[in-house]
Amino acid sequence: MNRPASHLPVYLSGEESKPWIVPHFSTLQPGVRPAVLVLPGGGYGALSEHEGAGYANFLNLSGLHAFVLQYRLGSEGNRHPAMLNDAALAMRTLRMHADDWGLDGEKIAVMGSSAGGHLAGCLVTLFEAGDPNSDLEVERFSSRPDLGILAYPVISSNPAIYHGGSFKNLLGESPSPELLHLLSLEHKVRPDSPPCFVWHTLEDPSVPAENSLEFVRALRAKGVPFEFHLYEHGGHGIGIKNPHPWVEDLRHWLGRRGWC
Repeated sequence: MNRPASHLPVYLSGEESKPWIVPHFSTLQPGVRPAVLVLPGGGYGALSEHEGAGYANFLNLSGLHAFVLQYRLGSEGNRHPAMLNDAALAMRTLRMHADDWGLDGEKIAVMGSSAGGHLAGCLVTLFEAGDPNSDLEVERFSSRPDLGILAYPVISSNPAIYHGGSFKNLLGESPSPELLHLLSLEHKVRPDSPPCFVWHTLEDPSVPAENSLEFVRALRAKGVPFEFHLYEHGGHGIGIKNPHPWVEDLRHWLGRRGWC
């Protein structure tokens, strides 16, 4: 097995620049294990450490390998589709290296919070199949995750419920209505989207819970399996810093699906 070193970046473009993934390999259980691509939140303007490495530590303790993606940001002058391209490349890379790195190639999930939840939702809904005729090996693999885990996600561009800062960083000052609709993910769920675990809190002051409600309504309409939790308390951006029921609820969901 030819794994990269834990906690050291693996550059995806062949250069020491974004995007890169930071591996966190679990030592809890031997053998081939499921993996999770972790997309930190931060409004597409920053990357939150506690929603990156913090989640990876939790996943490792559940027997799962984790890979935290450092993706390009609007605050660095990037716009869509740079972020989605980074996430898709990371997912394809994990699939390409599944055998080398001891990953279960049929159990690779994506997990994201807030704007990272929007990016995870983009992979859940806008994924592409691999191109078997591509000259680049990585492009021959699908970018579809096997599960989606979305924590207090940004979902909708509906002005009544959207998170303006995230969409500004993602799309710029004056995006077209067509682009806003493309990235309003409640309209993009498809029957072959993967099963999802989605949660939000009623106290969220930044991203209204209606974002998650609209998304799970779309999942249900398309017949996509999901588990949804709307908690009374918790606010926004809580990650796993404080004890909260979502952590055990997620662990139980993954366990029922045979992931941990």
